[in-house]
Amino acid sequence: MTTPNLLIVDDEKTTRDGLRAALEDKFEVYVAEDAQSAWQLLEKENFAVLLTDLRMAGEDGLKLIRRAKSLDPAPVCILMTAYGSEDVAVQAMKEGADDYISKGKLQIDELELRIRRALQRRSLESENTQLHQRLDQKFGMETLIGEAPAMKEVFETIQAVAPTKATVLITGESGTGKELVAKAIHQNSPRARGPLVTVNCAALPATLLESELFGAERGAYTGAHERRIGRIEQAQGGTLFLDEIGEIDATTQVKLLRFLGERTFERLGSSKTLTADVRLLTATNKDLLVLVKEGKFREDLYYRLAVVPIHLPPLRERGVDIPALTSRFLKEFATDNNKPVSSLSTEAMELLLKYHWPGNV
Repeated sequence: MTTPNLLIVDDEKTTRDGLRAALEDKFEVYVAEDAQSAWQLLEKENFAVLLTDLRMAGEDGLKLIRRAKSLDPAPVCILMTAYGSEDVAVQAMKEGADDYISKGKLQIDELELRIRRALQRRSLESENTQLHQRLDQKFGMETLIGEAPAMKEVFETIQAVAPTKATVLITGESGTGKELVAKAIHQNSPRARGPLVTVNCAALPATLLESELFGAERGAYTGAHERRIGRIEQAQGGTLFLDEIGEIDATTQVKLLRFLGERTFERLGSSKTLTADVRLLTATNKDLLVLVKEGKFREDLYYRLAVVPIHLPPLRERGVDIPALTSRFLKEFATDNNKPVSSLSTEAMELLLKYHWPGNV
């Protein structure tokens, strides 16, 4: 493991030398006697940690921290001062300091612990950023393949609706990619850093779906031994995706309609009204308008859900996309199974193009 670079900045030589001796076993230590010489080092080297005194000749430690935080990557910045006060600590944090320690109470063990904690926080933040970048790549527009005119229209709608708060109804046969579209909308929206909570409405009986969505208090029904937080609350600040929305029962339809209108709901067994900032995306492989005519789905709920409708065509209607889809899946499965397959024969591709694709992708 690479030893982190640590820059110590202090105008007192005894302090610089003492800290260097105490920390050089754990870090690659550099020292500077003022902000100017420290900045020259910061511009040349990539430092994991900047440990600087507050009051020095010329530029003070706060200004140095502000400049250091403009670097990419910026170091973890810890301010030391003999003039300890709450006001200084608050100002240090405003300037971008990750921590603050008083020289009068300085213990090397504590200093090492604070440095390690600050480095761990930065590492977690970096991992979180990288995770979101991977999610953006996995569930962004890159996962959606299509040159067929109908798919180009889908992509344009996704790009137009993703930045808004509009409720979207995604329709299409099973296997056409409805969940991928929901993920793309979420990942390209201002809520991308929030949760995306998915519920398959067809997988739960009506008695459980209501509590799954809205939550339940202890004792609300047989077997409810503790409070249950519903999926709506779990999706706070993000997106709730209800797949197979055509399967929900009449009671849940009423509650969902109210939530869409007022953004309020109650857990089962409670009279306390709760609110949630949640965007709703839904999908179905059924014709909801037919269900409306049959009296199985509320018309007012349908129009609340279908503010922006997106219909995904079946694969048999977009044969032009089969070569590109085949190439994507071939590379993916070859990599997963460590197989050196790079392409299909002309005969194999002809068979795929002639196939009816009853289950789509």
